[in-house]
Amino acid sequence: MTTNERIEQQLNEFPVLLYMKGTPDFPQCGFSAQVVGALKQVGTRFAYVNILEDSELRQGLKEYSDWPTFPQLYVQGELLGGCDIIVQMYESGELAKALESID
Repeated sequence: MTTNERIEQQLNEFPVLLYMKGTPDFPQCGFSAQVVGALKQVGTRFAYVNILEDSELRQGLKEYSDWPTFPQLYVQGELLGGCDIIVQMYESGELAKALESID
């Protein structure tokens, strides 16, 4: 299975998927921690992948999404964005709207 196939399989399996550094309980960077915090505040269940455990996936995601940094939040297979975008969406209420139909 290619890296892109693995990514697509993960995105198809989980409606809300966060590619992050570390885990929700132990984020390994402040940006990942901020996105986890926003998702927890909204109350949406989400899956995560710790990209620090898989360098091939980490590099493949940068190419797949054309987004160079992590975290990356996907909803229904679409990239919503990274930390700055997700925090702005959370603060404006857009994140809750984008996630309200999922669960």
